[in-house]
Amino acid sequence: MNSQEIDKLLEQLNKEIEGIQPDDEKGQVLLRELSADIRELLERAESKQPATSMMQRFETSIDHFEVTHPELTTALSSLLNILSNAGI
Repeated sequence: MNSQEIDKLLEQLNKEIEGIQPDDEKGQVLLRELSADIRELLERAESKQPATSMMQRFETSIDHFEVTHPELTTALSSLLNILSNAGI
């Protein structure tokens, strides 16, 4: 997957996040962090390599939103899979 395709996936994920209003404080914090992480990845010109802490936040978010927001968790899982397959 090339950089443009990753950017497209990141933009889709960002739109998905914008439409979510979690009821719990942890969910709100996770969404703010996810949004910041996605913006950071989009701003990187060449390397889309996320920091280890960013990958951990993605995984934590998947666990937290798995039941309440399956579309978000599917998109996050896809992103993690793509990054992993790219050796990132």
